[in-house]
Amino acid sequence: AANEISSYRALPKNFYQIQTKFRDEIRPRFGLMRAKEFIMKDAYSFDTGWDQADGSYQAMYDAYVRIFRRCGLRTKIVEADTGAMGGSSSHEFMVLADAGEDGLVECDRCSYAANLERAEGVRRGRVAWGDAAQAPEPVSTPGQKTIEQVSAFLKIDPARLLKTLIYVADGDPVAVVLPGDREVNEIKLRKALGAGEIGLAADDVVQQVTGAPVGFAGPVGLTVRVIAEQSLEGTEDAVTGANQEDVHLQHVTLARDVPGLQYHDLMLAAEGDGCPRCTEGTLQAKRGIEVGHVFKLGTKYSETLGALFLDAEGKQHPMVMGCYGIGVTRTLQSIIEQSHDDNGILWPIAVAPYAVEVMAINAAHEESARLAGELVEGLEAAGIDVLYDDRDERPGVKFKDADLIGLPLRVSVGERSLARGEVEMKDRRTGEVANLPVDRALAAIIERVKTDMQEMNPS
Repeated sequence: AANEISSYRALPKNFYQIQTKFRDEIRPRFGLMRAKEFIMKDAYSFDTGWDQADGSYQAMYDAYVRIFRRCGLRTKIVEADTGAMGGSSSHEFMVLADAGEDGLVECDRCSYAANLERAEGVRRGRVAWGDAAQAPEPVSTPGQKTIEQVSAFLKIDPARLLKTLIYVADGDPVAVVLPGDREVNEIKLRKALGAGEIGLAADDVVQQVTGAPVGFAGPVGLTVRVIAEQSLEGTEDAVTGANQEDVHLQHVTLARDVPGLQYHDLMLAAEGDGCPRCTEGTLQAKRGIEVGHVFKLGTKYSETLGALFLDAEGKQHPMVMGCYGIGVTRTLQSIIEQSHDDNGILWPIAVAPYAVEVMAINAAHEESARLAGELVEGLEAAGIDVLYDDRDERPGVKFKDADLIGLPLRVSVGERSLARGEVEMKDRRTGEVANLPVDRALAAIIERVKTDMQEMNPS
């Protein structure tokens, strides 16, 4: 709507109250980053070989870096899961923000960063808890089902208590073993199982597989397939469910008590994990907003759809594809999320709906209104988008509204400054104020806009 409004007079009376309420109350409570309108920029590349496809991928990757930099966004490029799109690899362009709906981790020492769907983490902690020679021993745990309840009841570290989750993968039950203090990454689990669909088993399936109600499953003695988180390899003297209601097993050593157990990377990475790329780094958890995604699709779709080319010898080959997307509306939302202060938006000039706001402080003052109107006309003639505040409102209201909307430059024409032969230009982001001589004001504003735009799009 901003591009259709060139005057404050076109705005509804309660626009600013609505915007302020949303900013201060609704958005922080719900973390809203989605809107009814969703506009996407999509692009595809088609190449005759993997080397050429890698070149196309890198060219688009580099273009995205420049696009988001020009938008004034600080982005983090993270390794991502290809998901339903498929392909060999992908990267997401994430805007770090507390309101972000996506979780990610980044290393505090090296450049590694990844979406939680894909992230790897080196779990730090013990796996040998005591004497591995002790045989499993049942212990009564009446009414204790959750990790917190059982670990408190037995007075043990939650990491020593192994959780066993029963999943159904493509119709077949499978048991998944993880440290009690960690969560399963279902995307990793599906890939480890080579399954098309997975989901937690219903209570009756858990009862059928384990012989016990939910909350007492354990890997020892199960006849279904059992896989475990890779960081549990070498686990000794742990505690698990006993597949019996109100009973757990102590002194479980996985290599001995669960023969043929397979280990895979199955857990969600977490803050404090070691970095999988360097030896010294520690992962830190962040929230992010996905604004762009690039995929190396390979030949998945070209083979299926018959997108072929002929080589020099006349032989047919599938094209090697790439896919690239930018969420246009999400990028706009992310700019505001990342670029604001307590008073309102701080628009980067390259993407601001208007570069300049011209304000007649007292619209009833004939000279102020005349000069403000001339500045608006001159700026528009120079191709600069201008918002003109000619409302009959108190100066404090106008200044407050200007800060809320947050256009890069505010030019104020008032009786006091005109008495000195000047108009005032304020930088919304820095608060810097410049007093411009009336006869040179238009040229100075135009030059400032050009300079600021150039800084956001360096050659």
